[in-house]
Amino acid sequence: MGELHLDVVRQKLARDHRVETHAGAPEIAFRETITRAAEIDHLLKKQTGGSGMYARVVLRVEPAEPGTGNSVEMLVTGGNIPAPFLNAVHHGIHDVLAGGVLRGSPVVDVRVSVLDGAAHVKDSNDLAFRMAAAEGMREALRAAGSILLEPVMAVEVSVPEEHQGDILGDLTKRRGRILSLDAGPSGPLVHAEAPLAEMFGYANAIRSLSKGRASYSMRPARFERSK
Repeated sequence: MGELHLDVVRQKLARDHRVETHAGAPEIAFRETITRAAEIDHLLKKQTGGSGMYARVVLRVEPAEPGTGNSVEMLVTGGNIPAPFLNAVHHGIHDVLAGGVLRGSPVVDVRVSVLDGAAHVKDSNDLAFRMAAAEGMREALRAAGSILLEPVMAVEVSVPEEHQGDILGDLTKRRGRILSLDAGPSGPLVHAEAPLAEMFGYANAIRSLSKGRASYSMRPARFERSK
């Protein structure tokens, strides 16, 4: 569904149901990844007079190949993190991978290795290890140079030849890259890539630039480092 569909629905709501609506630009679905490897040794130690909280987790994060997703590997030996708490460590790591450290976006293409840890006979529990793993993961992502990735769209525009220059210029202003210019059934066919953030309002812009004679389609292509 595109912007034109949204406009039609809003008009129907106003005309048929007398419901006024306000529409803003959709929120961009950013992703987050890291640029280098980092290792963190995080200790959670709290004592409040009664039962305390104790958990130590040593993590290493490193970039994975784009598109391969995330992985978590347990390399702890000697029972330094007791087996009953390993699941809590997993949960703590995945809590942060789901929301990142920059703006709450999911983290992608990161390899996480749990290298070591330590527990206390009385003060260690699931919550302590989950919290320690989560905070250690946040520290590791920051140390590994977290960056935002923005969605890039593959755009195809069919445009009459007399309006081709205007359309190409507008795409360039939108940080678009022109990939090819082919012959289409009704005129030039422009193939380009452009960040989704720059394409809001494009339906109205292309109508104005071509006097309503151009048409376009776009689909997700990939994520790129946000500029």
